Amino acid sequence: MPKTQPKRMCIGCRGSFDKKDLIRIVRTPTGEIILDRTGKAAGRGAYICDNIECLKKCVKAKLLNKSFKVFVPEGVYADLLEQYNADKQ
Repeated sequence: MPKTQPKRMCIGCRGSFDKKDLIRIVRTPTGEIILDRTGKAAGRGAYICDNIECLKKCVKAKLLNKSFKVFVPEGVYADLLEQYNADKQ
């Protein structure tokens, strides 16, 4: 019997997708917030589609504040956009 893929919800569009199709945003134990394309970094994770529109929605609505239950500074959101754009090139 084939193993089923775990499902996760995108915090931007609220769609349910296979875990491997999403990008994980991680708040590490030291408090740093990074994009984790491997899905294996230690820390609290939130998932987002590999779609710039979902990331922009996340930034505009400051959705990471709710997901991580901490205040996320504006500069962190800008860094995430830069990391995403750098990974796409």
